[in-house]
Amino acid sequence: MRSEGGYAGNVTSQEAFTELSGDETSVLVDVRTQAEWAFVGLPDLRPIGKEPMLVEWQSFPPSGPNPEFGAAVSDLLAKKGLDRSAPIYFLCRSGARSQAAAIALTQAGYTNCFNISDGFEGPLDADGHRGTRSGWKAAGLPWTQS
Repeated sequence: MRSEGGYAGNVTSQEAFTELSGDETSVLVDVRTQAEWAFVGLPDLRPIGKEPMLVEWQSFPPSGPNPEFGAAVSDLLAKKGLDRSAPIYFLCRSGARSQAAAIALTQAGYTNCFNISDGFEGPLDADGHRGTRSGWKAAGLPWTQS
C-alpha cells in the first residue's frame, strides 16, 4: 500500500527499529554521506543481529542524486537473499533525502519502501542543535560513533 507520496509511508525511528527487530527480511538503508557516517555516527543494529546498509543518496558537496543508488541497494539486497518486496527503511539526517530515496526505489519497483521521517538527528532545537528533539539519537536507540 502506497502513501500519497508515492512510497509505503513515513515511520518514526522508534517504529522502524521495532519493525527491524521483528521482521528478519527488513533492512535499514542509511542514505547519508560518508562524512556523516564517520563523524555524526551510525545506527547500531548489532543488538538485533543486523547492520545498516550504507549507500549515499548524494555525495558531499551535493551534486544531485547518486546515479548508482538503485543498483547499489539492489546489489546489497541480493547479497542478503532479499527481493523487491523486502521492507526497506530509509534513514538520513532529518527525513528529506530518505524520503527521496524511498520514492525513487518505489518507482524502480520496490514495494515496501518506508521513510524514517524524523531521521538520525531530527530537526534543530531552540539552540540550533540536532539530535535532541526527535530522531534516532533522541529516541535513545542504539548508535555508534567513530
